[in-house]
Order: sequence, then C-alpha cells, then structure tokens
Amino acid sequence: MSIAEVERPESAPAPRILESKPRLSDRIFRGVVALGGFSSLIILGLIAGYLLIRGFSVLQSQGLHFITGFEWVSSVNGDGSQESVYGVGAMLIGTLVTAAIALFIGVPVSVFAALFLTFFAPQRLKRILVTVVDLMAAFPSILFGLWGLYVLMEPGMYVAELLNKYLGWIPIFAVPVPVFLRSPFIAGLVLAVMIIPIVTAISREVFAQTPLDRIQAAYALGASKWAMIKNVAFPYSYSGVVGGAMLGLGRAMGETVAVFTVLNILYQANFKILLGAGGNLASHIILKFGEASEEEIKALMAAGFVLFLLTLAVNMIANAIVNKTGRRGR
Repeated sequence: MSIAEVERPESAPAPRILESKPRLSDRIFRGVVALGGFSSLIILGLIAGYLLIRGFSVLQSQGLHFITGFEWVSSVNGDGSQESVYGVGAMLIGTLVTAAIALFIGVPVSVFAALFLTFFAPQRLKRILVTVVDLMAAFPSILFGLWGLYVLMEPGMYVAELLNKYLGWIPIFAVPVPVFLRSPFIAGLVLAVMIIPIVTAISREVFAQTPLDRIQAAYALGASKWAMIKNVAFPYSYSGVVGGAMLGLGRAMGETVAVFTVLNILYQANFKILLGAGGNLASHIILKFGEASEEEIKALMAAGFVLFLLTLAVNMIANAIVNKTGRRGR
C-alpha cells in the first residue's frame, strides 16, 4: 500500500477536557473561608459607616474647619438654639506628638530586643523572654496607665527636668513654668512601653526568617556577628521591621485609657512635650462623651471617624512601605 492510499482522518480528535466537580465538603469549606475573609472587611465598613452617618451633619456644617480648627465649644443659647464650633486640630496634633514620642523611644528598644532574642540569647532564656513579651502584648491598657501613673511618673519627671535643663534651647523642650507632671512626654513613654511588645514580636519573627545559608556564608567570609547582622539580617528584614513599627504607630495613635490616665487633658495644641497639658483624639472623645449633648455626640462621632481615617491611612502607608521594600536585600 502506497503512502497516497493511506486514509487520513478528516480532522484531529477534539482534546479531552478534564473537569473535576468540587465535592460538597470542599464547597462548604470554601464558603466558610471566604466568609471569614470578608467578615473583617464588612465589620470595618459597618463601623466606619455608622460613625460617618452619625457625624455627617457636623462634618457638613463645620467643613474643613473640623479638621484644621483648634476650638471645641458647645454652647446653648437662651432660646435653646446651639452655637457650637468644633475642630479637632489640637487633638490631632496631640495624637501625632505622643505617637511620635512612642515611636522614637519604642522602636529602637524593640529592634535591639528582637536582635538579642534572635541571635544572642541562650535557648532557655529565649523561651522565657519570648513568653514575657507575648504576655506584655496582651496586657490591658489600664494596667499600663496605672503603672505609668504610680511608677513611671517620678522617673519620667526627672528625665523631663534634665531635658529642659540641658536642651531647653530647643523649642519642644522649653516650658514657661518648670512643672513636668502629666506631660505628653510621660504619655509618650507609656505608649512606648505599650508598643514595644508588638514591634519586638514582629521584628523577632522577621529576623528569624533570615536565610541560614546567607548567615553561614557571612561567617565563612570572616564576618563578625555585628557585620552579619548589618549586611545580612538588616537588609533582609527591613520591610518587616518597618511594618511592625507602623503597626505600633497605629496602636499608639488609637490608645485611649493609658493616655487618659497619665496625661493632663486640656484642649490646646501643645508642641512643648514637657508641658503638662494636651491630649489625643481618643482621650478627648472619652473625656467629653459622658456629659455631651446630642449635637456634641454627633461631633464626637465625627471625631471618631477622623481617627478611623487617620489609623487607616497609617496602615495603608505601612503596607505601601512593606510592598515597596519587600525584596530589599533578598
């Protein structure tokens, strides 16, 4: 039989399509996981929506002044009408000041603690210290506040006095009256102690993910412990440490009870961190809420919505920094 006589198929057979129908248990599990994933987003949206709805009338009437204003006056006229001026600018400044103090003090301590736990601590001591750090992260805020009020206040005042004595020529350390009790500096110290466990735990985890082959290669090239940390561990873990610091910053900005306990809450913009006056947005809300009128409650709801947006912005910035630097050193 010649080649020409060989019968050829008119068309190639259609490829087989492999389909696997998910089992009922798989579909149920997928639905439960999806529900868990979207539940946090739904709850977050409900909270933000409630705050916005309750405070929308105040945001509409005050406009941009609600964010940039430095007055919070709720007055009622004789005929029952209200002439109120609401602005959270002073408390936003206090929020950023106390959170910045906490970040400036807490992050270096946390990074050093994480380095010690990862590369220096003996295994038995490491287990104990890790347990202590994890327990500190779960402490209620009021315990930090009481500790700051009765234990940290006097040492903090002594440090504040030294800062004013030797660095008083810097505006933020200058005070008109040498009274350092219940100042933003004390509140920042308490917040620093509060965020140290969080930043330490995250930093320790990312330091522990440093590839062992790179560590051993650094030692094989004659690097010291510090050289290995500087050239291997730090570049590899940079994004995780920054992300942990931003999460600590978000915790510090939203803290209420601890700041309310140790800080002299006065509604004024205070850039002098040693002066015993000021506050943050969360402490202002809790201070005013108990005796607020219906109109002022709406203003406090609007202030809560601003704080929500501020915290959300910090977390978004943290995610952007982590994503941008995620492959640095890898």
